[in-house]
Amino acid sequence: MRGIVWLVLLFVVAVVAATTLGRNDGLVSIYFGAWRTDLSLNLFVILVLASCALLMAAARSFTRLLSLPQRAREWRQLRRERAAHAGMREALAEYFAARYSRAHRAAQRAMLLQDETEALRGDGDFRALAHLLAAASLHRMQDRARRDDTMRQLARLPRKAGNVLRPVDEGARLLAAEWAIDDRDAPRAIELLGELPAGVARRTQALRLRLLAQRLTQQPLPALQTARLLAKHQAFSPSAAQSLLRTLAGESLDAARDADALRSVWQQLDPADRRDASLAARAALRAAAFGANDDARAWLRPFWDRIAELEPHEREGVALALVEAAPGMPSEWLPRLESAAQALPGDAAVAAAVGTAMIERQLWGKARRPLEQAASAAELGAPARRRAWRSLAQLARQEGDEPRARHCERAAAAID
Repeated sequence: MRGIVWLVLLFVVAVVAATTLGRNDGLVSIYFGAWRTDLSLNLFVILVLASCALLMAAARSFTRLLSLPQRAREWRQLRRERAAHAGMREALAEYFAARYSRAHRAAQRAMLLQDETEALRGDGDFRALAHLLAAASLHRMQDRARRDDTMRQLARLPRKAGNVLRPVDEGARLLAAEWAIDDRDAPRAIELLGELPAGVARRTQALRLRLLAQRLTQQPLPALQTARLLAKHQAFSPSAAQSLLRTLAGESLDAARDADALRSVWQQLDPADRRDASLAARAALRAAAFGANDDARAWLRPFWDRIAELEPHEREGVALALVEAAPGMPSEWLPRLESAAQALPGDAAVAAAVGTAMIERQLWGKARRPLEQAASAAELGAPARRRAWRSLAQLARQEGDEPRARHCERAAAAID
């Protein structure tokens, strides 16, 4: 297509020249001393144009000759700049290929070339990236002293006006926090994450690092709040998020050292956590261990009222937690217990809870059958079965049947 355009232009020029110069009969006379030269006007025009072109070419060549040293310097600078960028690319490739020693050397070479390249001397991002690559390679090689020294050099690099963090600075702080976690220095990681701007601190990676640091420092309640933010950002699958939140909530409850602390933790939990039957059972067990049986029963009551709707493992957890919280059970619980026994006649855990509560209320006749059902249920855990046998031994002594009481105690002792 380009050839056709040039051919058309050539024809146009030929036509214009033939039209303009074809019938031009003018003469140009040139006098020089005693000499006279006559030229046709067409030839004179052609000579003038050729002379102008020749003069322009000569001037351009002379200019290029004078600028040759400058162009040589620019060419050398361009070569260094390209070599510096090639060194940076090599460092990245070697780092991702897990050749960390080579990556460190390539990053160092890129920084040396930057010092020799005028166009790159003021490029702070290039320098910072090279430092980051070098530090990351040293971290992988477990050379913490040189890594920290490289990061200090990075911190001393000049910042932009206004002290606004560049993306490379944000990345440096996130990497430093991650390395602190790898070094098991969770307090340092939390300190570094606390220095991040609010927008950066809400990013998924920053929240992940904060969660890891909080778990390392055994701060389950703050870790639970961080994990909930991550779940809102869809950083986990729904099942993984539910499992993690339940685990952290349970650890928060286990971290309480008295009943007051346990109540405070329970109130700080999200309403969704307090609606979890397994978590409520765990909280009730902790409360019963502290002697706060009223709190334990209050936390279990919403689930016991719909015990038949719970999953089997949730039902067992709620029932066994109620067994531990049975001391001091008021009489208002009796209709709930009888309703649960009628709704789930074959459930051993519910039978254990009902029997233990009846023993606590000294309703000896009503306690025997559910306790015998719980004691003979192989699917029930060993602690619950031993407790049922011991309750049966207590019941036998109340009835004056000492041989049966000793038999029940031997049966409890025989359970592994």
